[in-house]
Amino acid sequence: MKDEQDHFSVLRKIQRKPASTQRELAEELGFSLGKLNYCIRALKSKGLVKMNNFKKNPNKLNYTYLLTPKGISEKTKLTLAFMKRKIQEYEELKKDLKDK
Repeated sequence: MKDEQDHFSVLRKIQRKPASTQRELAEELGFSLGKLNYCIRALKSKGLVKMNNFKKNPNKLNYTYLLTPKGISEKTKLTLAFMKRKIQEYEELKKDLKDK
């Protein structure tokens, strides 16, 4: 479940800021660079993310990260699962408060 949450976070950030560097993404997500690299590799191997380097940039280490159609679909599924969990947590908290 933790990997799922991490992957969801990475997919969201990539969709919002595809030209971000790994360092920027890691910092914004509160991940180590190694953890982010691990997540991106996992997402890439699942076909959810693809990487393109800037063709005219002399620094070929700069990439843009793009969600594939499969990645967009997976992000939607993860968003729905996230929302269901939060609604369930809310309902449980509401019930606990009512019982007190």
